[in-house]
Amino acid sequence: MLNDPFVNARKQIDNVAKYLDIDKKTLAKIKTPDRVLKADLKIKMDNGKTRIFKAFRSQFNNAKGPYKGGIRFHQNVSESEVKALSAWMTWKCSTVGIPYGGSKGGIVVDPKTLSTGELERLSRAYMRAFYQVFGAWIDVPAPDVNTTGQIMAWMLDEYQTLVGHQEPAMITGKPLELGGSQGRTEATGLGGFYILESLRRKWKGPTLPKKTTIAVQGVGNVGYWFIEFAKKAGYQIVAWSNSKGGEYKGKKITNDQLLELPVDVLVPAALENMITKENAAKIKAKYIIEMANGPVTPEADEILFKRGIVSLPDVLCNAGGVTVSYFEWVQNNMGYYWGKEEVWAKLKKIMDRSFAEVWAIYQEKKVTPRMAAYILAVGRVVQAMKLLGR
Repeated sequence: MLNDPFVNARKQIDNVAKYLDIDKKTLAKIKTPDRVLKADLKIKMDNGKTRIFKAFRSQFNNAKGPYKGGIRFHQNVSESEVKALSAWMTWKCSTVGIPYGGSKGGIVVDPKTLSTGELERLSRAYMRAFYQVFGAWIDVPAPDVNTTGQIMAWMLDEYQTLVGHQEPAMITGKPLELGGSQGRTEATGLGGFYILESLRRKWKGPTLPKKTTIAVQGVGNVGYWFIEFAKKAGYQIVAWSNSKGGEYKGKKITNDQLLELPVDVLVPAALENMITKENAAKIKAKYIIEMANGPVTPEADEILFKRGIVSLPDVLCNAGGVTVSYFEWVQNNMGYYWGKEEVWAKLKKIMDRSFAEVWAIYQEKKVTPRMAAYILAVGRVVQAMKLLGR
């Protein structure tokens, strides 16, 4: 597989190990998921025929707390991808200091080809296949690419039917009516906006938002809310794109062209491996805020760093979503709920603190911002493992 995501994820751990006191046994452990589960889901389609869909769940490391990670429905889901994403979730939760490990799951499917009934049957089948490894204190799933609050609701219902009791904290990203958190929809984009604001106070770029140009690749939920908050604060969104292509100053452009625009800030908010060694030399932005998971490959990271481009990593920039998922889990476990302003204030506090911690290591050790985040995150996980005697 070209740019195999799990090979990239393991490379990143090898790179960070040079800066931490990690013995070979521990290094091998933190490069390997605790377990990877697979299933073939048999679904009766509306036409009466049966189709089989491949499904996965990777539970990477739970030294810091229950596994936590989304479930994606996408035709390109693979075992390698969910393993990589579960590793990145481990580091993401650790970077922002929330008490979770990392996991990820998915089904190989294009959900746009399914009816609502077929989608519900597929969602429930996924939970039936894996429900014994889920739970509020075991592994807490959430929405991801092409999954929604409605899908989480079906999965919650299936889980609660199977275990025989109410347990809303076993899944996050739920509708508000079922214990979802206020502010969850906007959370990932808003968290990225808080990082943009923190970065602007440190950078050598324009001092005012209205003089700062931004290009956003991928206007799904994350890109949309990032743009909304940035525009409200006065930033200039000069280019945007979705899966069909984009616009720059009123002209049509491709996704590849958007990446190479002369802007202050580039925000890749689509899928992984968007900036590679092939196009890293053509990037003209001064700063990158990674809102997708793994949009910059390790080779590209080095090229950008040598060129003086500051690429703030996904494990920091898009951690707003999992942070508010954590708030949802806390509220479910307490049975007490907060308003949107309180959720956003709590999110800002965590994102501001996490940015400051990563930036301090970046400045002190003269490493890439990703390496700085990994030094912080992997160090915390390794310390937890040592304390637990693992």
